[in-house]
Amino acid sequence: MSKMSTKLPRHHFDGPTMGTRWSVTFDGTPDPALQTALQQAVQDVDNQMSTWADTSDLMRLNAAPLDTWVAVPKHLMNVLVAGLEISTTTKGAFEMNVGDAVRAWGFGPSQIDIDEIRLASRTRRVPAVEALELDEVNLRARKSAPLALDLSGIAKGYGVDCLTDVLKGFHINNALCAIDGELRAVANQADGTPWSVAIEAPDAENRAAHSMLTLAEGAIATSGDYRHFVEVKGSRLSHTIDPRRGSPMVDAPASVSVMANTCLMADAMATALMVMGVEAGLAFAKNNQMSGLFLVRQSDGFRDVGTGIFNFQTAHDDDYSRHSDKA
Repeated sequence: MSKMSTKLPRHHFDGPTMGTRWSVTFDGTPDPALQTALQQAVQDVDNQMSTWADTSDLMRLNAAPLDTWVAVPKHLMNVLVAGLEISTTTKGAFEMNVGDAVRAWGFGPSQIDIDEIRLASRTRRVPAVEALELDEVNLRARKSAPLALDLSGIAKGYGVDCLTDVLKGFHINNALCAIDGELRAVANQADGTPWSVAIEAPDAENRAAHSMLTLAEGAIATSGDYRHFVEVKGSRLSHTIDPRRGSPMVDAPASVSVMANTCLMADAMATALMVMGVEAGLAFAKNNQMSGLFLVRQSDGFRDVGTGIFNFQTAHDDDYSRHSDKA
């Protein structure tokens, strides 16, 4: 006589972090300390990397004197190391030294400031890879030039990875973690089926889904221009800063979604492909065997351009794209 399988209970925890909310859905029996540990994990990331609090470790590094070693906690060090590597890989499309422009355009804690905008766009931007030295062994960093580091294009993804680390430490083996539009699955659901996740439709009310996909043991992140943007003379300017110009992206895709093994990588690459734009971003994704989806505004809706699992090529459509109506 065969044993009957025991259905694991489904639980959902969530809480505030980084100006939004984190959430974890999992199958299993939670330890009483689990929710507190999850909240503490994302709080540690926020405390170390926030640009909204001058007391954060990131802002302390930004304000430190040049050529002086500054102690850096482990989470921040992990993200800085990854950020420099990704910046090198993407040839500067992902850049951490954009905090002055983020603040000038009102995407941080300050109001939009025209004088600061002019200064940010005129000033030669020293890439972080040229001016930031990291000592991973001793957990310290120093700058050879002024830097205004901003980790908004990578920190949430890293926070999601920290949630998955906590779950694994509590022996939770089937879960879906999220912070805003960044998600990562820990294996399948307990019944063996993948997790269903949505790619949000730009400009849609109530965060309607543009499309659905399944996710198991991997991550997806989306960067878009439809939640945080400014309009100047009828043009929508994304909160994603173009490091080449020191100002928001112009004519950027409505959104870019990227799949990767970790949410940190998916988050940073979504930011980088957004900066590259559709043509260069698609070529980069294909050359690096990445799954990426670009949603591009058109007068009649959105054009979907993708590679990897998002390759919608048909016999009559050789540019890896398809069309969808606005939600």
